[in-house]
Amino acid sequence: MSKRNSQSAKTAARERLRQERERQAKRDKVKRQAIVAGSVVAVLALAGGIGYAVVQSQKPSHWEAMKDEKVVAPANTTGADGTTVVIGKSSAKKTLKIYEDPRCPICAQFEQTVGPTVKKDIDGGKFKFQYVGATFIDNKDNGEGSKNALSALGAALNVSPEAFLEYKTAMYSTKWHPDETTDKFKDDAYLIKVANTVPALKNNTKFQDAVKKGTYDPWAMAMSKTFDDNKEGVTGTPGFVMDGKQLNDGKPLMTVADFDKVVGAALKG
Repeated sequence: MSKRNSQSAKTAARERLRQERERQAKRDKVKRQAIVAGSVVAVLALAGGIGYAVVQSQKPSHWEAMKDEKVVAPANTTGADGTTVVIGKSSAKKTLKIYEDPRCPICAQFEQTVGPTVKKDIDGGKFKFQYVGATFIDNKDNGEGSKNALSALGAALNVSPEAFLEYKTAMYSTKWHPDETTDKFKDDAYLIKVANTVPALKNNTKFQDAVKKGTYDPWAMAMSKTFDDNKEGVTGTPGFVMDGKQLNDGKPLMTVADFDKVVGAALKG
């Protein structure tokens, strides 16, 4: 081979090597760009996911949102947002105010033991009964049952005062009242099942629609605020107030004898 041909071959080889290096450099550049782009997308996706999570966490819960919704007051109520619920004969001179949380186990014991006496006294005109609903038990475990049950009680009150009282009695019964740690009342189907034991509410589509749609959810939150803001100093349930004063030094009245004694004295006072 001549020196010229040898030199030409070397030149051609170097050119092929240069071109191959350029092609490889381009492939590497494209690869790097793809990696960077992918990383950017991943970062943006992560940021977006975090942002979404943050937004979701900052969004108010359904029940928090209900605090700002317009209240639909049930029938048979008076006062601001329909949170004054008084049941009894107009001839009764005094009113016994009872504070209760639907999930409260002590309220259930009171209703099971003393509830029939309270109902008899209301029917007999001994006193009017004013109901104040609380939902503080939900706050202990991020529950919903107290609020949901209170909303359902609003739907029952919209039917009639008698339906309200009977439904409340059923809720607190040994058969239907759940353990405090079991949030069964958050389930609309369960509340409707309990309601079907009350003649006025059994298969009552208007009542059931109100429960399912949460018609009285804002009312439940307004009622709960009435408990939170009460001026009588009631901090637990059941609580009993007459003439603006707590009865029995704020302690529950768990027997018929105690109830008759304490309330009887307040009626005379």
